[in-house]
Amino acid sequence: MKKVIMGNHAVSHAVMLARTEVIAAYPITPQTQIVEELSNMCAEGKLRAKFIKVESEHSAMACCVGASAAGSRAFTATSSQGLALMHEMLHWAAGARLPIVMAEVNRALAPGWNIWADQSDSLAQRDTGWLQFYCTCNQEILDSILIAYRLAETVSLPAMVVYDAFYLSHTYEAVDIPSPEQVDKFLPPYRPEFKLDVDNPMAFGSLTTPDYYMEMRHQIHQATESVHQVLPAIYQQFSGIFGRAYKVIEPYACDGAELVLLSSGTISSTARMVVEKLNAAGRKIGLLNVRVFRPFPAEQLKNVLRGVKKVAVLDRNISFGQGGIFAQELKAALCNETQRPQVIGFIAGLGGRDITPASIEEVIERAQKPDASQHEVEWVGLKE
Repeated sequence: MKKVIMGNHAVSHAVMLARTEVIAAYPITPQTQIVEELSNMCAEGKLRAKFIKVESEHSAMACCVGASAAGSRAFTATSSQGLALMHEMLHWAAGARLPIVMAEVNRALAPGWNIWADQSDSLAQRDTGWLQFYCTCNQEILDSILIAYRLAETVSLPAMVVYDAFYLSHTYEAVDIPSPEQVDKFLPPYRPEFKLDVDNPMAFGSLTTPDYYMEMRHQIHQATESVHQVLPAIYQQFSGIFGRAYKVIEPYACDGAELVLLSSGTISSTARMVVEKLNAAGRKIGLLNVRVFRPFPAEQLKNVLRGVKKVAVLDRNISFGQGGIFAQELKAALCNETQRPQVIGFIAGLGGRDITPASIEEVIERAQKPDASQHEVEWVGLKE
């Protein structure tokens, strides 16, 4: 059934269809509508879940950790400062191997106080052990929540589904909402091998000595890396049931391209229009949309970029003192290749500033110049 819904409500419908059992939430713009709708669904009996109102995002994640440890499918949503407040508990969720799913609506971090789109909040959590999916449209948001649960419960790691504030959170688009029967075929009930159970007592979260701690971290790393093998099969099964196909990265017109533009989130939708226009005029520009950031799809990117001379990376985020985070991750992935493209990082759109077709064309033109910058970061649209 197709409905015209906002991105936030696409999350709510997916969480209902996933038969999530525990929802813990604290409101924060621009995600609040997600949990408001879920609260209504619970009150109306459409979703048989325990809805826990808490006093902070730290407590929301703490509740999800407890619920997941007890064997329940758990969910929360947050944004910006709320995600930053969760930071300690993000490590607890990943370290305890709990497959919690969270919607994270990208919003700039304060100060200055700002409620608009910026990826720096989610990317600041890249080392917590959470899998990260970045979405380009409302359909992808709904589908990614279902895929995230299936993947998280397969590899026993938490996952966040990330999308841009207001560009998707409050924008209405037609979304194909699957039937519960379809979702049940794809996502079976969560039945963890280990859980808090008074009839089968086990120890969780106890002191771990140096004799074992490093091996536990190695296992988390291995589980994260296993996503490269597990996720393609999950995508294939999803496509077979729902008729929509996804990939970890989405290359467009990259074969024979003189320059490839790499981006994520809603920037990729605008960038595709620009690339189509330039290629229709005889240019050879490719586009790479990165859907999965953790684990970073290094091998997939190397394969697509083999033979490409230049890559322009457009980041709506910044690691102060270094540059755009996608650009830095790509450079790290390519550094040991004997033949690798020049990677030029561009920063644009921080704090929700529009990334227009004109600004994307500017990035492409600047990157294609013979003397294109060797600096770590180039800024686009910066006021003097």
